[in-house]
Amino acid sequence: MEAFEHPGGLDVPARGGGAGPEALEALARLLDRRGAVVLSGAGLSTESGIPDYRGATGRSRTGTPMTYQEFTGSAEARRRYWARSHTGWPAIAGARPNTGHHAVERLRGSGHVTAVITQNVDGLHHAAGTREAVELHGGLRRVVCLGCRRTSSRAELDLRLEELNRGFRRPGAELRPDGDALLSGRLVDGFRVAACSDCGGVLKPDVVFFGENVPVPRVERCYELVDGARSLVVLGSSLTVLSGLRFVRRAARARLPVAIVNQGPTRGDELAGLRLDLPLGPSMAEVARLLGVP
Repeated sequence: MEAFEHPGGLDVPARGGGAGPEALEALARLLDRRGAVVLSGAGLSTESGIPDYRGATGRSRTGTPMTYQEFTGSAEARRRYWARSHTGWPAIAGARPNTGHHAVERLRGSGHVTAVITQNVDGLHHAAGTREAVELHGGLRRVVCLGCRRTSSRAELDLRLEELNRGFRRPGAELRPDGDALLSGRLVDGFRVAACSDCGGVLKPDVVFFGENVPVPRVERCYELVDGARSLVVLGSSLTVLSGLRFVRRAARARLPVAIVNQGPTRGDELAGLRLDLPLGPSMAEVARLLGVP
């Protein structure tokens, strides 16, 4: 594979979706410089059984996620969301970190990776031990009241929803990327939604919906991490939405080396010095092995 001189002085294989051992060796050389920030997306969690919207498992999936405007503007939309989310919650609650999450944590523990920014809302980085991972889009394991702003655990809400809707769940319903499941309108119509136990307000998962802005302090924190990095490594994200792509653009403007590991094209490919089209779990485990990280 042809090599070129990447900003920052690293010889890496040229762009173009490398899939051989030399591509993994190049990624290992990049990480061996230490100081890398990882930006992860849904592709990292597919091996844990959580589907994605746009990656290799999501290309045939139809439908669009609920927007913030729909959720806040319609009691019917909230009923639909919580009915589907309640059905899909056991799969999210039972998901476990895969080899990719564990490899990232091992690389963080060894100092090759200094920080993790994740676009995922599944909490699997935290479950793998990366407690300080910045959850750019929030987390499904928390619920926030739009009235009093109190946060509570999703597990607590699940018990309340189960009490209100005994026998509602349908085993085998198709899981969707954000933790909800496909249900018919007839089933959704009879679902009972729980209100905030403190003020009676509207409960919302503590995640950033489409059409909602990521909190500014969280974005600024991510910019700080990228600005202090020696490289940026994107794992399992198509970078379709600006909330993740902006950090790749910022790194490229600062002439930091950018590597992208994703199955399928991404919106940031032209900004990457190293592009790998490979499964995340085995790839990151092999990179950790190449670096001698136990």
